[in-house]
Amino acid sequence: MKILFDQGTPAPLKEFLPAHDVSTAYELGWSTLKNGELLSAAESHGFEVFITTDTNLRYQQNLIQRKVSLVVLSTTSWPRIKPNVSEIIDAVNKSASNSFIEVNIPFND
Repeated sequence: MKILFDQGTPAPLKEFLPAHDVSTAYELGWSTLKNGELLSAAESHGFEVFITTDTNLRYQQNLIQRKVSLVVLSTTSWPRIKPNVSEIIDAVNKSASNSFIEVNIPFND
């Protein structure tokens, strides 16, 4: 599966998705694109899943017409995300065209 990480998605997460082709918006020179432009670029380049930490994305964009699946993480904090990687992998594996999955990352005590 071809996956795109948004700016706030921690890059170390890539290591936990070895079966997938993962790129970051930064690596592709897309770090200055706004959400709608970024989603359009992702779709036109064949990305199937877009992983972001922008929890407001669903309210800012009309997602009905989109082909790319969205996986939204509730934080940018790698120390909080790392213990919950299995939930993110499950969300990626369950994603289907035009789906929206939120992964709520709890605060570590």
